Amino acid sequence: MASAAGAAPADEPRRRVVVTGLGAITPIGNTLSEYWDGLMAGRNGIGPVTLFDASRHDCRIAGELKDFDPLQYIDRKDAKRMDRFTQIAVCASKQAVADAQFVINDLNAEQVGVLIGTGIGGLKVLEDQVEVLLHRGPDRCSPFMIPTMIANMAAGLTAIQLGAKGPNSCTVTACAAGSNSIGDAFRLVQRGYAQAIVCGGSEAAITPLGMAGFAAMKAMSTRNDDPTRASRPFDQGRDGFVMGEGAGILLLEELDHALSRGAKIYAEIIGYGMTCDAYHMTAPVPGGEGAARAIRLAMKDAGITPNQVNYINAHGTSTPANDSTETAAIKAALGEDVASKVAISSTKSMTGHLLGGSGGIEAVATVMAIVHNKVPPTINLDDPDPACDLDYVPNQAREMPVEVALSNSFGFGGHNVTLAFRKYRG
Repeated sequence: MASAAGAAPADEPRRRVVVTGLGAITPIGNTLSEYWDGLMAGRNGIGPVTLFDASRHDCRIAGELKDFDPLQYIDRKDAKRMDRFTQIAVCASKQAVADAQFVINDLNAEQVGVLIGTGIGGLKVLEDQVEVLLHRGPDRCSPFMIPTMIANMAAGLTAIQLGAKGPNSCTVTACAAGSNSIGDAFRLVQRGYAQAIVCGGSEAAITPLGMAGFAAMKAMSTRNDDPTRASRPFDQGRDGFVMGEGAGILLLEELDHALSRGAKIYAEIIGYGMTCDAYHMTAPVPGGEGAARAIRLAMKDAGITPNQVNYINAHGTSTPANDSTETAAIKAALGEDVASKVAISSTKSMTGHLLGGSGGIEAVATVMAIVHNKVPPTINLDDPDPACDLDYVPNQAREMPVEVALSNSFGFGGHNVTLAFRKYRG
């Protein structure tokens, strides 16, 4: 198979791939409609941490799920054998498959895959079992510890729950993981390795160790007394990201197959670019050279020019380095004149940063922007950073034509991913 970052060889057929199902479990809504309505309303999902006692932590705020009940989708016995990130992934995947009215059975199971990325995996189970080890001894550790905590289990158990026997994988590329999984799924369907793939990202790292680790890096906001204003991408007063949890899942389907069953088509996925900064463990390369290359590669793969791009869902983490670097990358990739005319927003301002799950929910938001010709806002953008001088759709959703949209995801390790989507026109 050709490199996922570039175009397919001329002698290799490229099937068209469309989005026929969406699922979302997020800090601002546990269904697709709730999530989208929350984005359009500028709803803030950030509040004090309730999943554990965070009183001793420097950062005590997060974007937690509200009223999430996995038993709406999963049998109680099965749910007990899943870490929270897997529960969320399975539930969002079942939403997407149901939304697509896609039936998986013995006739097509081998042609249906599952690719779900995560940045960290089953951290809660790992932390709990370390406590057991330290206080009760090694012989009291659960036999389910390993198969519950490992990162690939969201993809594996989703496949078991759905009966999907096709390609199955888990990308672990930090905060780019969800977007990598969607891009890799796109390639597999495009090249004929599957008819349909359930794909996206999931994360549930709002745990004592997860929060402490990121806070120790000075990467997280400490605006504990004002949580709803803590995530403020591109604003001069930003002081770090706010962790969120959740999952965003897409069902990608080969176009002819989708048409043959009369499927609803949300949008077409048309491009995938991925690069590496090869620069630093956590910091982006100054000037955003690696991110700019990913954006260019996605546009090249899609066969589009910069002036065709209407909207970009930015990575936009609310950290000083990321936001200014992404601004520079967008300018470098599109050209400054074109970049200044493109609507750009960071939905992390509302959900917080879902790490490996962020690419999933942001791809969902990008597709919905195309469907509804409406662009989510960047809330809390009250005092724009002079280094972030593009159109970041401050505070209010915008109604506008959206034919082509990009979604950016960047991760520790220098991973850069851009996905390109287009309105389906037949």
